[in-house]
Amino acid sequence: MAKVGIIGGSGLYDIEGIKNLKEVKVKTPFGPPSESLMTGKLEGVDVAFLPRHGRGHRISPSEINYRANIFAMKTLGVQAILSVSACGSLKEELKPLDFVIPDQFLDRTNRARQATFFTGGIVAHVAFADPVSPELMDILYNAAKEIGATVHKGGTYVNMEGPQFSTKAESHLYRSWGMDIIGMTNLTEAKLAREAEISYATLAAVTDYDCWHESHESVTLNKNIDNAKKILKAAIPKVGTVKKFSAEGAIQFAIVTNPKLIPAKIKKDLKIIIGKYIK
Repeated sequence: MAKVGIIGGSGLYDIEGIKNLKEVKVKTPFGPPSESLMTGKLEGVDVAFLPRHGRGHRISPSEINYRANIFAMKTLGVQAILSVSACGSLKEELKPLDFVIPDQFLDRTNRARQATFFTGGIVAHVAFADPVSPELMDILYNAAKEIGATVHKGGTYVNMEGPQFSTKAESHLYRSWGMDIIGMTNLTEAKLAREAEISYATLAAVTDYDCWHESHESVTLNKNIDNAKKILKAAIPKVGTVKKFSAEGAIQFAIVTNPKLIPAKIKKDLKIIIGKYIK
């Protein structure tokens, strides 16, 4: 059975049916992840949970150690990540309390987020035209329909920097571009997951209409969290049965650096990712 990773709030591992929950601390070459991971089993499927902002929501989107988070998942043998996050809607039909499973991202971050493992003497150009794994999109969509949630499959997620929300000018600009939802974290996760050859998909919970709409008051994510847990409970066992994930082999032909010139420390640090291609 495939091992599934869940990135989201710390309450997500409180899913009915999760057994053998235990806390696991993972060291990475990139420093500590946001928090210790929780591992367990759901219907025989191994699951690893990680709160991206730390317990108690202590870490800003710009300060998250995304590399450590994804590397920790890879270290634990995760093959597929389901990311749960709040988002703002940029379209009338994507209503608060709906879920969106985007298939594209637009990068509007403007700080030095570390969004690649390939630095310090190694270069890789990884294909990223389709950043979301279709097999996970289908599973999340069907799971959401199964529990009766209102869900939209496909759309573009604008990844803004934050932590401030958009100005009205920015919000209207993204709408004029045809964007669908906006958030602060998922693109960086998706990039690193692809480099780690981990399939990735986002379950985005719409909490508000951003500031473009006349009624843009926030809706607490707590109203969506119960449905998110129900969707994960339905989805995780199905992900566990997938035989082949679309991210497998993503970096097989992506590394362009002469292997003889890659520093020994880089080879050691990245062995779990590049070891089957670079000796």
